[in-house]
Amino acid sequence: MPGPPLRNGSGTKKALGAFLRARRELVTPQQAGIADLGVRRVPGLRREEVAMLAGISADYYLRLERGRDRNPSQQVLESIARVLRLDDEHLAHLKSLVSEAPRPRGRRSPVEIPPSGALKLLDSLAQPAFIEGRYFDILASNTLARALSPGLAAGGNQLRDLFLDPAEQALHPDWQDVTECLIANLRQSVGNDLDDPRLIELTTELSRASARFRELWARHEVRGQRGTPLRINHPQVGELTLNRERLRIDGAEDLKLVVYHPDAGSSDADKLALLASWNRRERRVPMEQLVAHDRG
Repeated sequence: MPGPPLRNGSGTKKALGAFLRARRELVTPQQAGIADLGVRRVPGLRREEVAMLAGISADYYLRLERGRDRNPSQQVLESIARVLRLDDEHLAHLKSLVSEAPRPRGRRSPVEIPPSGALKLLDSLAQPAFIEGRYFDILASNTLARALSPGLAAGGNQLRDLFLDPAEQALHPDWQDVTECLIANLRQSVGNDLDDPRLIELTTELSRASARFRELWARHEVRGQRGTPLRINHPQVGELTLNRERLRIDGAEDLKLVVYHPDAGSSDADKLALLASWNRRERRVPMEQLVAHDRG
């Protein structure tokens, strides 16, 4: 049975405590350098152990986890981050959660609309490319992107498709890694802006329907997406590996141009070229004839 939806509660008021609890549960006593004595009722470190290692009182740390203290010093945050083994991205996220106001993002339109110049660039690209919004909504895509995955058509949402659509999941041999990456990036992108209605709508829907989403969302991983290879098991051309680049669109804080491109001269480039050729001709010739012709 699916669990209850993951609610943001009062947004940033509870976000700090949720983040601290999730991260301390991931640190073992061995990693923290303390003896693991007695029966432990919770995974990872106890609150008093974090407090001791960070050099603060157990009562003060408890107030932080319960959202009763919203003004810890930078020194306290850095001491806790050291105990919880937070990297720079997680530390930056931790610091954002003690801010009373969401991170400034400029003025956002309720409907994200890509600039006309970005749309022209998108259509001119020979590689699969699309424009995504803050929550991985597909706002526009070129024909080769849609040939690579029907889920990349405008109006789709990558999170919803990856967690709820078996056909989209089958395209990704590294589905576990892909979903982990997207959720960690979503956490970083959102920061402490947890009362955004679109975020609440999306996380509520996915938490009700996907155990994998609930697991990842509860871990509070924070990581930016970088250029990285992506394996795709395409039903027509087979498995290919493409490099994925995400480029910020000037003047649009939350919009990214995503381009998939193969290594030059690779078999992946050949497969992508074949897919592009099929895509150009498929409206005129049945796919079965194209396969027989290309193999011949």
